[in-house]
Amino acid sequence: MSLQGADSFTEQVYKFLVSDDLIGERLDVFLTWKLDKTRSQVQFLIRDGKVSIERQNKAKASLIVRPGMVITVKIQPKPGKDLVPEPVSFGIVYEDDDLVVVDKPSGLIVHPSPGHWTGTLVHGLLYRFPEIGEFGGPERPGIVHRLDGSTSGLMVVSRNARSHDLLSKAFQERRVQKEYLALVWGSPKIPVETVDLPIGRDPRNRYRMAVTPTGKKAVTGYRVLWSRRNYSLVRCSLLTGRTHQIRVHMKHIGCPIVGDQLYAPRRKVPFELERVFLHSWMLGFPHPKDGRPMRFRSPLPLELVNFLTKAFSRDRERP
Repeated sequence: MSLQGADSFTEQVYKFLVSDDLIGERLDVFLTWKLDKTRSQVQFLIRDGKVSIERQNKAKASLIVRPGMVITVKIQPKPGKDLVPEPVSFGIVYEDDDLVVVDKPSGLIVHPSPGHWTGTLVHGLLYRFPEIGEFGGPERPGIVHRLDGSTSGLMVVSRNARSHDLLSKAFQERRVQKEYLALVWGSPKIPVETVDLPIGRDPRNRYRMAVTPTGKKAVTGYRVLWSRRNYSLVRCSLLTGRTHQIRVHMKHIGCPIVGDQLYAPRRKVPFELERVFLHSWMLGFPHPKDGRPMRFRSPLPLELVNFLTKAFSRDRERP
């Protein structure tokens, strides 16, 4: 690789000679590896005419690279970062050079959004891992999936562009295991079931999602672990990743999640916690570097355990 004109006011020009180890790859895949950028970023460069190939009329993302091919890429210098790193409290379950597995507390918003421009998980990640600010989008660096603000538990975050692409691909191809623990109202009629119903924007309330024929495919598997009084503890497996998926599907079968005032507004919240009783307790995925299986678990947060203990202690049988 050679680099020309690499000051802050001119385009950076990169030239690559195709080597034996990457012969036969698509052009966008080749440049993803060489530039340490995401595949979508590389495809944008190609569409924007920033990629050229000697003796080729036009560069295409699907072009197969051949021996001796010389590829030139022009890249504008990065603009100043809009996000200011901040110290934010969250747990770290595992970290290496490619990724971080985070244990997110309830109430922490994942990325900036209207009303939450500071103090998000992304701000905290940038504070502890500054390198993630170099890829993944201006407001979601390192983020390959998300949890609702009121949901706690495990998330995986990428630390470089190659990891970001491969983890994103694993999510898209459904090679990621995601299991949640949820306390729901009532008891599902079928103790073990797969809910395969499409989810889209609720036509009557734009702030909610709903089961709708025009929605996107959504599949949730669940198993009732136990039922007692008016509650059931349910283990849910996400086979797709739609917004509010578990909350919508559990409401649809008549068992909304405890504490969910968006999807069960008429249910009195039985605890003084500003959250839903939903926790991402298990996360498994292939490591982006070598494909080895990774699996992590997070126990229920103490505030949820305390609620269960207090609620069920009132129901013990007296001798």
